[in-house]
Amino acid sequence: MAEAIRHDKTARQLRLLSDALDSGRLGPVKRLVNTLSPAEIGNLLESLPPGKRTVVWGLVDPEDDGEVLLHVGEDVRENLIADMDPDELVAAVEDLDIDDLADLVEDLPDTVIDEVLKSMDRENRDRLEQVLSYPEDTAGRLMNPDVVTVRTDTTVDVVLRYLRLRGELPDHTDHLYVVSRRHQYLGRIAVTALLTHEPGTPINKLVDDEQPAIDVGETATEVARQFSDHDWISAPVVDDNNILLGRITIDDVVDIIREQAEHQALGAAGLDEDEDLFSPVPRAWRRRLMWLSINLGTAFLAAKVVDSFKGTIDELVALAVLMPIVAGMGGNAGTQVLALMVRGLALGQVGASNIRTLMWKEARVALLNGLVLGLVLALIVLAWFQDIGLSLVIFTALTANLLFAALAGVMVPVTLKRAGYDPALASSIFLTTVTDVMGFFTFLGLATLLLVR
Repeated sequence: MAEAIRHDKTARQLRLLSDALDSGRLGPVKRLVNTLSPAEIGNLLESLPPGKRTVVWGLVDPEDDGEVLLHVGEDVRENLIADMDPDELVAAVEDLDIDDLADLVEDLPDTVIDEVLKSMDRENRDRLEQVLSYPEDTAGRLMNPDVVTVRTDTTVDVVLRYLRLRGELPDHTDHLYVVSRRHQYLGRIAVTALLTHEPGTPINKLVDDEQPAIDVGETATEVARQFSDHDWISAPVVDDNNILLGRITIDDVVDIIREQAEHQALGAAGLDEDEDLFSPVPRAWRRRLMWLSINLGTAFLAAKVVDSFKGTIDELVALAVLMPIVAGMGGNAGTQVLALMVRGLALGQVGASNIRTLMWKEARVALLNGLVLGLVLALIVLAWFQDIGLSLVIFTALTANLLFAALAGVMVPVTLKRAGYDPALASSIFLTTVTDVMGFFTFLGLATLLLVR
């Protein structure tokens, strides 16, 4: 329900913006844009064609430019950055948090990066270099080194006076982290605990040492899973020696989850989740051509199978009418299994320990569906063509193809994963090949054996 409301709101804002832009009235556009959050502005920019996008981008409050750049895909970000002066870019990004700046810095021109680094003090420059030293999609790249730490040999009063002296806390600070003299992570203290205990309470009595720290080399997917499992707002990040390096906050994890969802949805069709909706035709053409070419090649396998039985088809024209049903049903059934498997692999729920159990379970589900749907289809074919042999053939072929589809739905993403490829990326192409080839082969092969005299 909430998602539908958000989509309706975006559609309404987009319609109002387009109407105002078409009329040439930029005042209402500017007022509307600057009532939105940076994430909402980013979403609207991605929804506009390049001409209108440029106009709206020029009306965004410069103070929001950096945050907006974080909330658009790489293609859109590249185009927006290309239209900005170096001074504008420096002003836009210099006040971003270290983890957010790390997300953007590789997209910035070298001259802008140099200016940004010059504008930073030595401590923040070292922090940025530290974050950039870790691979993408790891906890080290996600973390913000700006953390508030305390020691166990102090009291609540001392900590509160320190916080007042500090003046402000990093966003999403729900806990302070307790460290040793060597800066090793010992536990955390909830801010609410500091506010509700007596000033003289020793810090060591308030330490929660049950929350595990996240290893700096942990994958982004695993980080998101841990946040989801434990309902964290923030979590500490440590190295191999348990030295506290920084923290990851829920806003970064929400971005990970959203990106993973987009990747699964678009990757299954061989598309990039960062592709601009209004990207230039040559770029979109080049990106899509590769997977479509692979699809064309695999389609010839199915065509070759059909060609092998053209004599049978010539003799029984009804086969040409019915064989798309067998292949299509197999494709749909396999897609259902594939969606579950890609999700399970992404969440770490599928592995060597349970793959046989999954295959056995999906095979039984497919067999039951095949028996039920095959019987329904056989009765329809019998009433249509008055041929009991043809009904028996299509019953058997459909049941067999649903079984093949289930096994392929399990094995295709697992095989891609083991081979080092992303299982969300175009698995459906290989699955469709299996269901088409096996559907045509089973149906036409059985028809050749049982019906052709």
